[in-house]
Amino acid sequence: MPQSPSTSSRPPARSPLRDIVVADLDLDLDPGGGATVLTLTPAPGGPALRAGPVYALVRLRGRPVATVLTTVPDGADPRDVLTAAFLAQSGEHGPHRPAPSTAGAGTASPPTAGPPRTTVVVATRERADRLGRALDSLLAQDHPDFRVVVVDNAPVTPATRELVATGYAGRVTYLREPVPGLATAHNRGVAAADSPVVAFTDDDVVADPHWLSALTAPFAEDPRTGCVTGLILPARLTTPAQVLLESHGGFAKGFDPRLYDPAAPPVGEPLFPFTAGSFGSGANMAFRASALRAVGGFDPATGTGTPAKGGDDLYAFVRVLTAGHRLRYAPDALVWHHHRETWQDLRNQAYGYGAGLTAYLTAVVCRHPALLPALLAKLPRGLAHARAITAHRQGPGENGTGAPGAHGAQAHPWPRALSRLERRGMLYGPLGYARARWGRR
Repeated sequence: MPQSPSTSSRPPARSPLRDIVVADLDLDLDPGGGATVLTLTPAPGGPALRAGPVYALVRLRGRPVATVLTTVPDGADPRDVLTAAFLAQSGEHGPHRPAPSTAGAGTASPPTAGPPRTTVVVATRERADRLGRALDSLLAQDHPDFRVVVVDNAPVTPATRELVATGYAGRVTYLREPVPGLATAHNRGVAAADSPVVAFTDDDVVADPHWLSALTAPFAEDPRTGCVTGLILPARLTTPAQVLLESHGGFAKGFDPRLYDPAAPPVGEPLFPFTAGSFGSGANMAFRASALRAVGGFDPATGTGTPAKGGDDLYAFVRVLTAGHRLRYAPDALVWHHHRETWQDLRNQAYGYGAGLTAYLTAVVCRHPALLPALLAKLPRGLAHARAITAHRQGPGENGTGAPGAHGAQAHPWPRALSRLERRGMLYGPLGYARARWGRR
């Protein structure tokens, strides 16, 4: 039976993967086609700006619109270099502006109120050193009405409880969930939520101050919205594994808002709604609490910490959509993610993604057999699609987050060893899910 990789391995030989500074650039467009720099800062928790390669988020008056990768020469002003790179990348079409949604149909009602009251759930396990950084960013949100809940999943030490008690008493709610598994921890948070919306993020992110407002506003604007996901960008690119992952797309889903409506399936996505990986990621998602509870929450036999190894977020996305709710992608809802740092981390991640993909599909079929005919009808194309996405990775320029080929995908091809691990994970996923369900019984 396939097993998750556990022994260390070195990355295959290729040109060096350089340490890249991550920056946050905010611009205002000039009438003559130029741009004025409003602010330029390092990404939260990242190294200071310096000469050398720089990967920058570009905002237009605070709104994320693109990323650029360029090299700042010694003695040059990074503001000038990055601005010129963005304008050149925009080319003859002018600076990139968020486009109307093309995924699905439907219109939202004009907003009548501010973002709804929200509970933010952070599931964690033995990472108190990272959790504090995430909590600080969450407590600095500009959302008018929210609370933060930390779910300590199967803790071995009291470090997380002590962190919350000593550093965040009265500001963060602490809950202990003894049963291991990310989905179980998330369900514990949902049970404790007393708000119309429940949002989820991870302990290895730093949330932009406007993150929660942007992530939850669509629920007030459209009563059919059941789920919203947001933009995830790297906080650091200081190790070869981090650079390789981000050079092939990372977790970003682009800068154009998108609407997925089961009543009007998106054109060009024949596998919808079983292409859950394109909807977003669990580090940046929110649900209408009533919709999530109505579909039974997260499947506790999925997710990190179970034999299934993942798929809890994908399962929830598909269940909310198949129940008739809309899912929206809101690129203004930004979190900075601290990618895994080592080559072995990346190997484990590749295997886990493959396992989680087929585990969540198995969960959908086991728990909701009525969806099986639709899944079987799409299965041949689905298998071909799965093989294609593991054979190579898209660079950010190919998925809408930067200039074509500019972010390293050509210089650093996705290793075949990682593609093989992901396919092995796909073969293991159904068995992992079965083991997880049997173990819970």
